[in-house]
Amino acid sequence: MKGICIIILAAGESSRMGQSKQLLKVDEETLLHRAVKTALDTKVDTVLVVLGSDHEKHRLALQDQSVEYVINPHWQKGIGSSIKTGLDRLLQLKPLMEGAIIMVCDQPLLTTSHLTQLISIFQKEKKDVVTSTYDGVEGTPTLFSRTLFDNIHTLADNEGAKKIISQSKSKFFVEFKDGSIDLDTPEEYTNFLHHYKKS
Repeated sequence: MKGICIIILAAGESSRMGQSKQLLKVDEETLLHRAVKTALDTKVDTVLVVLGSDHEKHRLALQDQSVEYVINPHWQKGIGSSIKTGLDRLLQLKPLMEGAIIMVCDQPLLTTSHLTQLISIFQKEKKDVVTSTYDGVEGTPTLFSRTLFDNIHTLADNEGAKKIISQSKSKFFVEFKDGSIDLDTPEEYTNFLHHYKKS
């Protein structure tokens, strides 16, 4: 998986959850730790976590992981701010990287095999975007070619990267059947744990 890096967005304050969702546990493992492990298992060049709110606590949760991190001092401005902060740091570390996956830490059923599939298709199809699809939408995780890095830098601080995905005419879709399961509220977390333990 040479030439590919992964950015994990984990800077938000989880206002709808009422507590740090990065530190919520599934299988006795925090969501943040789980996401990092899933990403590291792809054997990409670099995995970088963008931290912001409660960054000291979140760094502690990662102290046993061989992962890079960057703190976004402007995390409150929005997700676009964190995406740009992560990409800038990755370009310092790996200036010749061919592409970067942007993912989040609150999709608990994301697998290493799904990330690996995104990368394999990117390398085979030579598309600018290889994006996950679920429930009829395009979303995270998505792999962006370096040809779009300048476009990413033009995102407003409060904008996600969906605009870039939708505008791209060179893209490939990969189904992620559990992608719609993300954990934003206490009810979603409780319901997930209930159904997850049953399955």
